[in-house]
Amino acid sequence: MFRRSAALACTTVLAAALGLLAVAFGPLESFAREPGKDKITAYLREGPITVYTYRPTGCEKPSLLFVFHGLGRNAYSYRNSARELADRKCMIVFAPLFDRERFPTWRYQRGGIVQDQKLLRREQWTVSLVAELVAWARLEEGMPSAPYYLFGHSAGGQFLSRVAAFDPPRDAAQIVIANPSTYVLPSTSEPVPFGLGRVFGPTEGERQLSTYLDLPITIYLGNDDTGDEDLSQFPEAVRQGGNRLERGRFVFDSAKSMARANGWNFRWRMVTASDVGHTARGMLQADEAIKAFGLDEPATVH
Repeated sequence: MFRRSAALACTTVLAAALGLLAVAFGPLESFAREPGKDKITAYLREGPITVYTYRPTGCEKPSLLFVFHGLGRNAYSYRNSARELADRKCMIVFAPLFDRERFPTWRYQRGGIVQDQKLLRREQWTVSLVAELVAWARLEEGMPSAPYYLFGHSAGGQFLSRVAAFDPPRDAAQIVIANPSTYVLPSTSEPVPFGLGRVFGPTEGERQLSTYLDLPITIYLGNDDTGDEDLSQFPEAVRQGGNRLERGRFVFDSAKSMARANGWNFRWRMVTASDVGHTARGMLQADEAIKAFGLDEPATVH
């Protein structure tokens, strides 16, 4: 425990130091790795996490793209599927591997917030690892202010839905939730992990919900993703719709209605990829991917 705390403290200090150096001397080019494929290890509070990376060539001011794998735990394949987008839009890809032994369904897809219906302490939540990964990657690349994008497909989309709801990455450029089996409903009465219920008090719950709806989230759906293979059939999941396409539309419409009813800001968008089923490669390489990531719009100053 002491070593973990010390490591995190050192990471924080180094990140701050890199930030000061960047302000004084500009981008820390010497810290960047060579272009191409790679595999490295991130040392987080959970211990070592394997991260598959890709760095495009001829890319002066890259952003960071974090890609969260599906049920097959094939992070390397997700990294490869993101290469085309990374080349086109100057993005360094990070595809972390959440192994099945340490991250079973309740810890990965469901975010590690409850186990056997018991609410866990906040410091135990798996969702908080995303902020750690972002801080680590910025430090690794020597770019403390690099903009970043999050993409999760299928099981990874379920994970990102919980990240967005329970540990909101407010500085993300875009959070792309693609074809998950279940979402976090915009509801303070639906119990966790399918809603925000049982986690927050009334006032805090309303604030958390309004923050969730104000995030730059894209519900990114495959128009042909209407099958039922590996589709969650829990009653809470079935209430969201009969298949992944229906569930995405239902949750988006529910979120939009909730924001409108309360006069809250709403920054979600829904994008549908034509002629694409339940495939991460298809979603990442579809023509609609650029719009899903908000890359068809002028860049935001961070």
